[in-house]
Amino acid sequence: MKTTALSIAITVVLIGGAIMLVRGNKDSDNTRSQSANNVSVVGSKQVIEINAKGGYAPRITTAKADTPTVIKLTTNGTFDCSSAVRIPGLGYHSNLPPSGETFVEVPPQKVGTTVQGLCAMAMYNFTVNFK
Repeated sequence: MKTTALSIAITVVLIGGAIMLVRGNKDSDNTRSQSANNVSVVGSKQVIEINAKGGYAPRITTAKADTPTVIKLTTNGTFDCSSAVRIPGLGYHSNLPPSGETFVEVPPQKVGTTVQGLCAMAMYNFTVNFK
């Protein structure tokens, strides 16, 4: 009888932990996909900061149109496919260093333009909407 009760208790704890883990991952995915305050102005250029590790964060960015722009891709122990980035609209592709910063110059974009970056396998992406 004690063995059955102990088995049931362990099962409940494991299932509860799995549910909490899954809910936590969904919340962090939603946060990663939302547009964040990752755009700053330095001199006459706007700088868009994107973190590359296990995908790109944030996934969606809104930036000012008709402004010279730099996308700053930051890696920190990145060894997955997000370290090989392509930005087809700019004709850009590069293997990022495992840790460091890579700067991509973006000429002024018109209102309504969208620039998308993809990993080498097109599993992960990020989007910059110019408004």
